[in-house]
Amino acid sequence: MRDRSIIVLDVGKTLSKLTLWDPKGQLLERRSRANERIDAGPYLSLDAAGIESWLAGALRDFARLAHVAALIPVGHGAAAALIRAGALVQPPLDYEHAIPESCHEDYNAQRDPFALTGSPALPNGLNLGAQLHYLEALQQRPFDAPVTVVPWAQYWSWLLSGVAAADVTNLGCHTDLWFPLAAAHSKLSIQRGWAARMAPLKPSAAVVGPLSAQWVERTGLGPDVQIHCGVHDSNAALLAAHAFSEIAGRDATVLSTGTWFIAMRTPSGEAVGAVGAVGAVGALPETRDCLLNVNAFGRPIPSARFMGGREIEILTGGSRVDAREQQPALLRAVPEVVTRGTMVLPTFASGSGPFPNGRGRWIAQPQTDAQRLAAVCLYAALVADVSLDLIGAKDRLLIEGRFAQCEVFVRALASFRPNTAVYVAHSESDASFGALRLVNPDLSPPSSLTRVAPLPQNLKDYRQRWREEAG
Repeated sequence: MRDRSIIVLDVGKTLSKLTLWDPKGQLLERRSRANERIDAGPYLSLDAAGIESWLAGALRDFARLAHVAALIPVGHGAAAALIRAGALVQPPLDYEHAIPESCHEDYNAQRDPFALTGSPALPNGLNLGAQLHYLEALQQRPFDAPVTVVPWAQYWSWLLSGVAAADVTNLGCHTDLWFPLAAAHSKLSIQRGWAARMAPLKPSAAVVGPLSAQWVERTGLGPDVQIHCGVHDSNAALLAAHAFSEIAGRDATVLSTGTWFIAMRTPSGEAVGAVGAVGAVGALPETRDCLLNVNAFGRPIPSARFMGGREIEILTGGSRVDAREQQPALLRAVPEVVTRGTMVLPTFASGSGPFPNGRGRWIAQPQTDAQRLAAVCLYAALVADVSLDLIGAKDRLLIEGRFAQCEVFVRALASFRPNTAVYVAHSESDASFGALRLVNPDLSPPSSLTRVAPLPQNLKDYRQRWREEAG
């Protein structure tokens, strides 16, 4: 049995993933589960109960494979849980639930300015403050004093340890609840009483406590397993990226790809300081899905995002564009797509990305499935290219996550950005590895980066026409 291994639990919007690592950072085992959306009555909720049941079984399996020393949770940012007396008060809200327009208007009138929060006004429950406002409106009163609010990543550290905590990577993630430059709770959060209800702030890497006796019994893991506070998923990807010599200390941008495509830029040096961040927030366009994230060390990071994975799913009907066996056919289809002028205009995910008011449509419909998939990959690269421009990305770009294996997408981005060195990270160097570096910052990456070659076709005119059509 391997000694002192570490588990990372990554609870994303679409998938939950569990990985087991040895002390040297080598991946030993990986499990995943597709998350469901649950009808909780008045709203759609996250599948907390289903994920918990799956987690218990997967942890039992991992307990047979290794002597586990620690567990680190990772979670997407637009979710929180309300807990009281050792239990969930109610199921966590799914951020895609359509909050009534009147409720949203009432909330937006109370928000702090973008210049202070670095958090744009987003639809549905993508601002965590909007979720809390909606949940209070449903019960027609503020949360009771015994209620504690925990971000999604910290819901899992609480569930496993019984100790409630929060961290700045999750509070500083388009929530409206945090002032990144002041490193303090927002005025809105204080006035509404949410800051007082928020679990105590702890560093992302902090140990909140040992695995609870209940979970020791459920899983067979030892009582000495240390549960860490946890981190926002895109910030975990940023930590992974800075393990590579090509990225660390340089002006570099990490583009995480999953349900969301999130670009986070770190100018030269290890992290953005207050002066750089002030300049960055002043230049970020509030209405084009740009924002400030806060990294695991509390520093603001200029970011941009769009719902790339969801749009790809919509446009392809769920067909895989990242499957290895698909890549040769999609690459061969690119010249046909360019010659015919086949292209997708934004956007098919309402309110997401640099074209929030765009009404998605096709120009010159594709004639084959391969043309359709290739055109969708080019579309994702074109939108990503605009998002990268908005945050001033330049010298280095690292693409990680599911769609890093999609050759048309990554090679098109390399074509669109000839002055940028574009790299891809392999699957074992993802957000889970970044979370692992919270515990051991000196870990070397389990694999090297691959430099991306541009597509052989000249895409300059195609890109220019798309930008004109997209407006």
